[in-house]
Amino acid sequence: MNPFMRGMTQPRTRRDVFRLAGFSAAGLALAACGVQGQKVAPPKADAVADYWSKQTKNGKVVFANWPEYMPEDKGPLERFKKDTGISYEYKEVIQENAEFFGKADPVLRAGQSLGYDIVVMTNGIQLQHMIELGYVVALDQSKLPNFQANAGQKYKERAYDPGNKYTVPYTSGVTGIAYNTEYVKEDITSIESLFDAKYKGRVGMMSDAQEIGNFGMIALGIDPEKSTEADWKKAGEKLKAQRDAGIVRKYYDQSYIDAVSKGDIWLSMAWSGDVFQRQLAGEPVKFIVPEEGGTIWTDNMLIPKGAANPVDALMLMDYLYQPAVAAELDEFIQFVTPVPAVQDLLREKAKTAKGADKKALEDMVDSPLMFPTEADYAKLRSYTQLTTQQEQVFNPIFQSITQA
Repeated sequence: MNPFMRGMTQPRTRRDVFRLAGFSAAGLALAACGVQGQKVAPPKADAVADYWSKQTKNGKVVFANWPEYMPEDKGPLERFKKDTGISYEYKEVIQENAEFFGKADPVLRAGQSLGYDIVVMTNGIQLQHMIELGYVVALDQSKLPNFQANAGQKYKERAYDPGNKYTVPYTSGVTGIAYNTEYVKEDITSIESLFDAKYKGRVGMMSDAQEIGNFGMIALGIDPEKSTEADWKKAGEKLKAQRDAGIVRKYYDQSYIDAVSKGDIWLSMAWSGDVFQRQLAGEPVKFIVPEEGGTIWTDNMLIPKGAANPVDALMLMDYLYQPAVAAELDEFIQFVTPVPAVQDLLREKAKTAKGADKKALEDMVDSPLMFPTEADYAKLRSYTQLTTQQEQVFNPIFQSITQA
């Protein structure tokens, strides 16, 4: 079986271990450890220029990523090696954002190197801490021509990193609603369906605090990116009422997708990539972005402080923004690419493909789960930007619901 078909038929391990903010008890302890009062001012432009003027190409790069987030044959990395002469080490060492930050924080705080030149982290609390604590190298924008030319405009407007000063997106996904069409005969369009008493005991909600908090706020017409403590409390009250009414069967991690597929629950908060995989397998699961809105998350490439090969790292980060390379990557990952031209490239490839490959490529090209419409993008919101002090208020509001 070729790498492409393996990607189409096997579950994406990246999502099996995915925790957007890592709000386990251990994750919270790790995330909060040592961050208060240590913020550093963003580097000035001349300091950034001075840093990069002293760096040279070393001919190697060490890339730290999540499992199952690169084709098995390492095709994009092999291309990079062939085209640039830069060798690579690829390490699947990131299992959870909070866990990774918890291990990285004492090392970086001590002024030591993590041993990685590129790290992939999801937007959220841990990435925010990495940037605020000065653990991320400010990028030389002049060395990102492919990013500037080929990245979608929406991926140059991330609220968590304005102007892409520290990160460039690797891939994205959407949190919306999944429902089993064998049990739900109506077209689900509204987030209010998750609160509808007629689905009592058949609704799944996510256990992650930022995820469920976002949906609680979106259901009330609140933009999470502009929310206040009062808004969090209002969202908490709505979600508590939903729980107390017996509407929620369970607060899920990744296991929600099996529950929807089996009919244990009929509709649930869901991640787009999970649902797309099930659709390719022929399961009766539909995904929608609610009319009130959904959440967009982004996994980002960054260069950690103390990286031994920052020039080589920046070259690789930019290389992945060549449309043909991005298409090869997205064909395997099957999430939302930051390079819009990928859709046309995959469409052209589908014309000459045969059999199962052709059908899979056509499904990918036509799926809003991989290529959201402009209308979908307009409804998508990111996560609430939280200070360390705000975390101590935000987290308990929603954990008190999901962990009761």
